Amino acid sequence: MINRAWAVDVEGSGNSPPEIVELSIAEVDDFKLTGKRKTWRVRPEHGISPIAARIHGIHERDVEDAPSMEDVADDILEWLGNDPIIGHNVRVELDTISQAMTEWSPSAAYDTLKLARRLLPEQEKHGLGPLGKALKIDIIAADITGGQSHNAEYDAVLSALLLKHLLDNLTDADRKAELEACDTTRNTQGSLL
Repeated sequence: MINRAWAVDVEGSGNSPPEIVELSIAEVDDFKLTGKRKTWRVRPEHGISPIAARIHGIHERDVEDAPSMEDVADDILEWLGNDPIIGHNVRVELDTISQAMTEWSPSAAYDTLKLARRLLPEQEKHGLGPLGKALKIDIIAADITGGQSHNAEYDAVLSALLLKHLLDNLTDADRKAELEACDTTRNTQGSLL
């Protein structure tokens, strides 16, 4: 199953191509948060769009003295290794981090959005914030991090809590099947050949 993985969230510059402004990770072992977390603030090369700043609250002045992505890439790689990652709509994190660090490749990328849609089809909204509120795990994430929605550390921790909540009552076989189904690194497309 998952011995060790990293719940990951990225807040971006809002530009195209996107650049990392804040990256946060929270260690998960056997579906439980270990308490080990790390956050990097990064100065993007092309600034932060006003729309992105309104969403996550990080402005250019907040990162003007932050290191560049190049300066922190080795540290991030040392923390993440090729361990599996967890995130809500994790494809965004996977693509954004892979673009910034082409040598990085996690062994799996578990998408809690995909998993929530599979296991909680009755929920009206499957966004991270609405699910956190509906399942009453948003309060736990806020207590752990002191943050709120669109704060990378809060969102990473909330994604880890959501994964645990979704998989807690499943058998080992069902957990394995659901994890395989929500792993975005697996090719789920059929072959035409």
